[in-house]
Amino acid sequence: MLIVNTDFIPGHEVKEMLGIARGSTIRAKHVGKDIMARLRTVVGGEIKEYTDMIIESRAESVRRMTAQAEKMGANAIINVRFVTSQVMVGAAELLAYGTAVKMEPEP
Repeated sequence: MLIVNTDFIPGHEVKEMLGIARGSTIRAKHVGKDIMARLRTVVGGEIKEYTDMIIESRAESVRRMTAQAEKMGANAIINVRFVTSQVMVGAAELLAYGTAVKMEPEP
């Protein structure tokens, strides 16, 4: 599966657009890590607990988006974007979405 954030893939031609493929996950850190993260905001520096959470969330969202695109019969997802939103205190959703397409190499 080819996955890009552009609306084209060099050397390939879109033969069929299948629709939007999306994948999301909602994550929260446990209380202990949340307390450490809050302390780190006082001292400064990277909040590793949340960085790790977003990395894991992004990977899971892409896996889910890819699975949906495969069910649609796609061999590529173009114009991929990520969106995050807070759904409640301490929990965030990460959504990955893009256009599922069938592509072929250009002649």
